[in-house]
Amino acid sequence: MEASEWASASLGDVATIRTGKLDSNAAVPGGKYPFFTCSPETLAIDTYAFDDEAVLLAGNNANGVFCVKYYRGRFNAYQRTYIITSREPSKLDTRFLYYQLKLLAEGFGPLSIGSATKFLTLKLLSPLPLALPSIIEQGAIAAVLGSLDDKIQQNRRTGRALEALARATFKAWFVDFEPVKAKAAGAADFPGMLPAAFAALPDRLTDSLLGPVPEGWEVRPLAEAFDINPPRRLSQGEDAPYLDMKNMPTDGHAPDTWERRPHGSGMRFINGDTLVARITPCLENGKTAFVDFLSDGEVAWGSTEYIVLRPKPPLPEVYAYCLARTSEFRYFAIQNMTGTSGRQRVAAAALEHYTVAVPDEATAAAFGEIARPLFECIRGGKSESSKLATLRDYLLPRLLSGRVRVRPSQAEGKV
Repeated sequence: MEASEWASASLGDVATIRTGKLDSNAAVPGGKYPFFTCSPETLAIDTYAFDDEAVLLAGNNANGVFCVKYYRGRFNAYQRTYIITSREPSKLDTRFLYYQLKLLAEGFGPLSIGSATKFLTLKLLSPLPLALPSIIEQGAIAAVLGSLDDKIQQNRRTGRALEALARATFKAWFVDFEPVKAKAAGAADFPGMLPAAFAALPDRLTDSLLGPVPEGWEVRPLAEAFDINPPRRLSQGEDAPYLDMKNMPTDGHAPDTWERRPHGSGMRFINGDTLVARITPCLENGKTAFVDFLSDGEVAWGSTEYIVLRPKPPLPEVYAYCLARTSEFRYFAIQNMTGTSGRQRVAAAALEHYTVAVPDEATAAAFGEIARPLFECIRGGKSESSKLATLRDYLLPRLLSGRVRVRPSQAEGKV
């Protein structure tokens, strides 16, 4: 079948279109199930209302984009999110439909209504025209594009697991002091710590302003242990990487996208710096980044609402990021926010008084030797994912227009 001979159908004829029932405030951090809203970010919740293979389409735009997502399993959804499922799976492949809507969503602006916020209504969506090849070719197209997205998702899951390991190690060593406690209890080693580093640890805790800390470790205010908003040279108008607040990650250490802009007014940073959003609700939502996506020697810039942190020796660079992700640091920052309702922010001067227990050089170096390769592996996965996403975006319009054809096996339904 040639592309010109693909069947034509309206979305409402081949798919069931429902909406979620919940307010966006129903999200629960660390919830069991995905909670789909109109935001590009997928939230979490402890209850589910749907158990389907579905396309999730934002009913209103977020930052000018109508988000489209695909999910199979149990989930919940915001009241303005459309849940779109195939009426007859033998005639319409749901994942193929996802890629069709993902491509069509680029032109949803003229279809929408409203002024500042644009909305999609059921009346506008139902007659949306679709071009459908045979179910076998639909499956083959979805398999090609889906394999790329699946690998991207696998890289993301791997990255989360590796970061979780780094952060758990940080908490065990520098918040709960578990290796020192183990040594004080007579242990000969500690899981994950090299023998030489364990041998260099003190074998008891002593009282301090922070409470009990390893003997010999210095309790210092952040201003002494870190450089806060260190100077970085970038000329006015100079073209440089720019990271805006909307692309600051809440989950994971690095942004998925950034751009280049002539330098204006904003915070400047280099590889090895940690960025913390200081304004509400971005601080509460955990917008934090470890900068490792720049070229060697490159200086980038971003929002004036960032605070830039960089540890002083002997602390490794990733120490600042792991610290900024702890609940203790976040709580301190939030409690020190000032300003009017809705525009509260924490000042860099307030963070200067946060105290940390600075370890001995051997322990600091040992943590760097563990954490640094984990972040390098995460960065490698994100680089691969970026290339896969570029390939997917190249193939998407070509496969869905028939300019590039997939020849599925009629016997096995494989590409």
